Amino acid sequence: GAPDSVKLGGGTSRHFNVYFLYDKPFKSNQHYSLAFGGGIGTSNIFFDDHTVVDLKSNAATLPFRHLDSTASHFSKVKVGQITLEAPVELRYYSNPENPSKSWKLAAGMKVGLLLKAYTKSKNYVDRYGSSIYGKTYVEKQIDKRFFNTTDISLTARAGYGMYSLHVDYLTNGVLRDGYGAAMNKISIGLVISGL
Repeated sequence: GAPDSVKLGGGTSRHFNVYFLYDKPFKSNQHYSLAFGGGIGTSNIFFDDHTVVDLKSNAATLPFRHLDSTASHFSKVKVGQITLEAPVELRYYSNPENPSKSWKLAAGMKVGLLLKAYTKSKNYVDRYGSSIYGKTYVEKQIDKRFFNTTDISLTARAGYGMYSLHVDYLTNGVLRDGYGAAMNKISIGLVISGL
């Protein structure tokens, strides 16, 4: 969720994760296995084009400002995070002898270490939507001060063959306690996996 004064743009956020996991089947029952490993996760939250997210602020909490329609502003604004992650999953295969023709279920968790937090704002426009510096103009701010540097997420996947749907829920907030509004992430997406 987002604070009442923040307007998310585009209706969705985007994430992309890449993991390398070692799958260790249980000797007592080959339908089950434990998988663990590591990888990189990215998360991008898009905001309404009149929103300013000021990571370089000296304020005690992360300021989100919504500009009125007469102000010059960036037409695209996002907050991005890059995280080093260590997932662990308990997996079930309906056909362990042939995983590419198997129904698969997985539940687990992942711990993440925040490597980078940033804002990226594009195309500074006037009140009429005309570009001031050109459509390729970009402003970036990089600062982790307001963000939790350790993430703990619960994960679940279900699918057939190499395709699965996944759900991740961040149990601790995006922002550090006391550094801004309480915001948690839930992500739903498609997984392409060799297992």
